[in-house]
Amino acid sequence: MDSHIGFHSIREETAASISVEGGLPPWLRGSLVRNGPGAFSFPDGSDVDHWFDGLAMLYRFTFDPGDGGGRAAGGDGDAVHYRNRFLRTDAYEAATSGEFEGGFATGETTLRSRLSTFLAEPYDNANIVAERIGDAYVALTESPRGVEFDPSTLTTTGHVDRDGDAPSGQLSCAHFKRDPATGALVTVDTDFGRTSRYHVTAWTPDGDRRHVGSVETDRPAYMHSFALTPRYVVLTEFPLRLDPRRFLKPGRQPPFIEQFEWEPERGTRVVVVDRTTGDVVAEPTADPLFGFHHVNAFERGGGTEIVFDLETIPDATAIDSLYLENVRAGEMGTMVGRIERFTVDLGAPGGASRYAPGDASVSRETLSDAGSALPTASPARWCREHRYVYAMGMDTPVTEWARRVVKLDAETGTTETFDEGGDYFGEPIFVPAPDGEREDDGVVLTVALDVDADRSRLLVLDGETLAERARATLPHALPFDFHGRYFPELRAAAASE
Repeated sequence: MDSHIGFHSIREETAASISVEGGLPPWLRGSLVRNGPGAFSFPDGSDVDHWFDGLAMLYRFTFDPGDGGGRAAGGDGDAVHYRNRFLRTDAYEAATSGEFEGGFATGETTLRSRLSTFLAEPYDNANIVAERIGDAYVALTESPRGVEFDPSTLTTTGHVDRDGDAPSGQLSCAHFKRDPATGALVTVDTDFGRTSRYHVTAWTPDGDRRHVGSVETDRPAYMHSFALTPRYVVLTEFPLRLDPRRFLKPGRQPPFIEQFEWEPERGTRVVVVDRTTGDVVAEPTADPLFGFHHVNAFERGGGTEIVFDLETIPDATAIDSLYLENVRAGEMGTMVGRIERFTVDLGAPGGASRYAPGDASVSRETLSDAGSALPTASPARWCREHRYVYAMGMDTPVTEWARRVVKLDAETGTTETFDEGGDYFGEPIFVPAPDGEREDDGVVLTVALDVDADRSRLLVLDGETLAERARATLPHALPFDFHGRYFPELRAAAASE
């Protein structure tokens, strides 16, 4: 039963040009493509158990500033061209035909059976984020099977698997990391086996895939993202672990994510992999913690230190708090996070070849303990030192969804907030102004849900002050989604095709 508007199932797929209230910056001409669960219940009356298992739906917002470009409602002012569409995946076809067997946290089966579907024939309900791999636009989830779509129509066009000689695995970090300097797109896959491994690979801007390095582990951890610097890949191996021997156990077992066990005595292993040699140059251990999202990472001290910001929560009970029966009742438990900064001291001066993994240490400090979720940084600062973090603002204790957008100044520890234009807010995406001189010179894009109006709005906020610059009210209310990417190359001419 859909008892909370943010977790309802949307049925209609539409395309519309929407007049903008306020004004768009003339340089904002690309597209925001968001991804998330669009439906939690199916025609046969069945439904999923967990927010993470809703059927993938893409949303595209293409910006068309006036000056002769915007044509919404017959006018020549600013417009946003909007479209939403379900991904037509194997999971979608199964769900709409009454054959859905489960996913991340839905459905009991044997784990061996799950391996033959969710893993060996990778699950394709790619509802987490969209990326560009070479010339392909791909929706991603936590299996190594992306779903390609047409960026103009959002039509599903096929699958993108891990082709080539580079090793792969059965699970993948949902978030790839792009190096702006080289254009490389890096990811981490988990390969279960007698000796399990994390495989680090990278796509070139042309879409070719190469092996960077591999890291052995006895009990693989659940990792949703990782950190990237110009020279290093950083894995945070949280103590939420899975024993691969469970794959051989007979009988029906709980959903996939419930196979992982919380083992705080292990602490959190921080593994630093050299992007050139593939060697592990550091693996210090931090206190036990859990997190979904790395904000950004950079190097300092001539490369002797690696700094990464991570949104942390004390343990993995946040996953349980996101079962639909909990979130619809306002019982979100420990979902709220805080932004922490981790510093890895590599233990020796000079190049990576001088380091011994045992010499490294890791420290942590809290940048903000205000409740947050889905933090982001400017893409212009990826792999470089950043000052500002944008996030959804959550109350503590958590009883409702995000009520505000938060801007954190990592230098001063101060925050600014925005809470108008809707009751609940989604992930904020910062888009830098092309000729901006300041890090926060640009706009923040977020989707707000107005409960009384039963509508969602796309809000365009000033990156420095968070003051509202523009809004576009959509023809319907969107369920809470996950992540978005801004693609400057996807412009209004293509969006209208």
